[in-house]
Amino acid sequence: MNRINPVTDNQASAEQQALFDAIKGQLGMVPNFLRVFAISPAALRAFLGLHSIAGEGALDPQTRERIALALAEQNACQYCLSAHSAIGRKAGLSKTEIEANRVGGSEDSKAAVAVSFAQTVARHSGTVSTAELLAVREAGYSDAEIVEIITHVGMNLLTNMLAKVSQVDIDFPKVELNQAA
Repeated sequence: MNRINPVTDNQASAEQQALFDAIKGQLGMVPNFLRVFAISPAALRAFLGLHSIAGEGALDPQTRERIALALAEQNACQYCLSAHSAIGRKAGLSKTEIEANRVGGSEDSKAAVAVSFAQTVARHSGTVSTAELLAVREAGYSDAEIVEIITHVGMNLLTNMLAKVSQVDIDFPKVELNQAA
């Protein structure tokens, strides 16, 4: 049950409806968590802008989804886990890869390092050791890609928090968390 009610099409202001139309044009739907963001059009515009620009970076879509899956599980966000399981499948992740991501790994050795690093950044609020940073570089990630990993951590923490605070209804095929919420 929603603790913060999403904006419906019937309630949407002209600005909110314009944002919804743009989202529908890209996704074919407006996910409930974006409807919660839309309560503040400024917050929704900020999120959409960051999400769009971050998507232009060097990290491939699969690695971005791997990070989202790992953090959704780590942060016990069933909404985000459900959403990114569906998005991850569309991005080409297999069921076994998604399961590996959820426990902080990957079938791809380079991606496994990015996923683990992302979890460490989130778990320790950005405090990482020099060895952990060097491991990401040694796996083949540039400093620009490391900054992008951190950016995706921040975006996913934001959506995890919004979904958990609002307890927004899940509008993707539900996926159960591995851990107790």
